[in-house]
Amino acid sequence: MARKGAPGIVPGMLTDTLWTLVEDCRRQGLGGCARDAWLLDTLSRQPPDGIVRFQACLDHLLGESLSWNLWAAADRILGTWCSDQSFCFFQCWLLGLGRPVFEAAVADPDVLALAPEVRRLARLPRPDWPPADRPGWELLTALPARAYEAAAGGFEDGGDAFYRAARRVLDEEGLRPAPLLPRGHRWSARDEAEAARRLPRLAAMFPLER
Repeated sequence: MARKGAPGIVPGMLTDTLWTLVEDCRRQGLGGCARDAWLLDTLSRQPPDGIVRFQACLDHLLGESLSWNLWAAADRILGTWCSDQSFCFFQCWLLGLGRPVFEAAVADPDVLALAPEVRRLARLPRPDWPPADRPGWELLTALPARAYEAAAGGFEDGGDAFYRAARRVLDEEGLRPAPLLPRGHRWSARDEAEAARRLPRLAAMFPLER
């Protein structure tokens, strides 16, 4: 599923640590609270500047995946309109599927229909989805700051300096900040004709009434 050179996705050192840790989680079969605990512990043992770079990478990737097409894909899979928070959890879940799936889905959200995790969901009515399989990773965005606080012995400013440092990393890498609004044209996943045109595989796999 990987698409090399996906628009906007930065290769190289900035993203290496994040993707390495995600793949470590996947190889160990970690999910839910076990994944959160392992990632928090692992990040806490990184040097503080490494945790800052992890946060910068996370900010960058969340920004790159902020598009109306991907939001509509989330709406279609979940069968409901996603709030800002719900979509952020969906983006984090997508990160948790690994780099090839993430980059392919940023370029073309309909390729999520090929991911085993998504195909597994399509076999069941939404009310029957196991909680561990639901598309959302709620704590990922909080873990870097928690790890930094543990590694640095606490915050004196509520974490403001930590997030400013992450923004400086993005500036130094020449990366644009996250957009204020999703990219592209907003459209409704409940519009069957539009969904069939833009997300043909997901629209077929996830009828709105299931």
